Amino acid sequence: MITITTTEGLQAFCDRAKDRPYVTVDTEFLRERTYYSKLCLVQLAIPGDAEEDAVLLDPLVKGLDLAPLYELFRNANVVKVFHAARQDLEIFYIQGGMIPAPLFDTQVAAMVCGFGEQVGYETLVRKIAKQSLDKTSRFTDWSRRPLTPAQESYALADVTHLRVIYEYLAREIARQGREKWVDEELEVLTTPATYVIEPDEAWQRVKTRTSSGKFLAAVKELAAFREFYAQSRDIPRNRVYKDDALLELASTKPKTPQDLSRSRLLLREARKGEIADGILQAVEKASNYTAAEMPKLDQSRDKLQVNPALADMLRVLLKAKSDRFDVAAKMIASAADLDLIAAGERDLPVFKGWRAEVFGDDALRLCKGEIGLAVKGQRVDVISL
Repeated sequence: MITITTTEGLQAFCDRAKDRPYVTVDTEFLRERTYYSKLCLVQLAIPGDAEEDAVLLDPLVKGLDLAPLYELFRNANVVKVFHAARQDLEIFYIQGGMIPAPLFDTQVAAMVCGFGEQVGYETLVRKIAKQSLDKTSRFTDWSRRPLTPAQESYALADVTHLRVIYEYLAREIARQGREKWVDEELEVLTTPATYVIEPDEAWQRVKTRTSSGKFLAAVKELAAFREFYAQSRDIPRNRVYKDDALLELASTKPKTPQDLSRSRLLLREARKGEIADGILQAVEKASNYTAAEMPKLDQSRDKLQVNPALADMLRVLLKAKSDRFDVAAKMIASAADLDLIAAGERDLPVFKGWRAEVFGDDALRLCKGEIGLAVKGQRVDVISL
């Protein structure tokens, strides 16, 4: 196995890769002790059977510049192939300020081709590549050096089998004419906003059913401070304070360090210094919100009345469409989506793009009484009324 440890070695591999139709990519990283993922290893493979066609790249080596890799990622003639790409893409966006393109995600493609919901890499290796994976190194601390031969083999397998999987799925998608489906599913992954958490929006990740404006104002400011503090120091947000402590602070609204000392849930380190100052400033800022500035929970859907009979019919229709197109039902629409449709909601992903063609358009016709469902043996058919 070849491990690249120099910028010159990386440039040599990328020079070879730029003349190939695709490169498979995977990463190993740690995130337990940091806000942003720490890139520990990059695995790369191009078509071919030579030893140099599949390599490991060690980004922890001092002086190694990843610029050649990012140049390859920008090359429009080379498809960048990942499996379950979101976390990998986040790393490259945060560290390199770019998102590899053109992109192919084999997990997305496999769902489109009927392999089920969020199918795992191991399953695809077994079903498509007809191989098995050695999982003994799955929980490796990838920041430790040197890596053992077993760890290196485990890591490299994540991109060597991916070549076979990609070529199979690409053919299947082309055969079924579902390239547009895949492109629509990849839009979220290729949008930079997917990987950016704005501190002022962080409160929406905190689960609460309390709708009091003053309470939510405190939640918003406390969450914004926590996110900013965690990002600026690259530490996990829960190391600042956890959600339960945040909600306690939003409820008690401490005004002094002595008030903070009475908290049941706040970490000891957060009761003094910069974190304590930030908490008190956040609470004070929230107390000055005007009525118009106070955030509100979106409870509009809570008031919708579900038609249970219609929801049951939509479930039958979804099952029929899922079977016909060989696509996981949950990928088309969730159970919650069906209830929302049956309650009159129309601003849903199921009414857009390929989902509308497969299910959404007929779902609307069913709601309007324009079609019905008929059982013929083991099959459910759509009939016009």
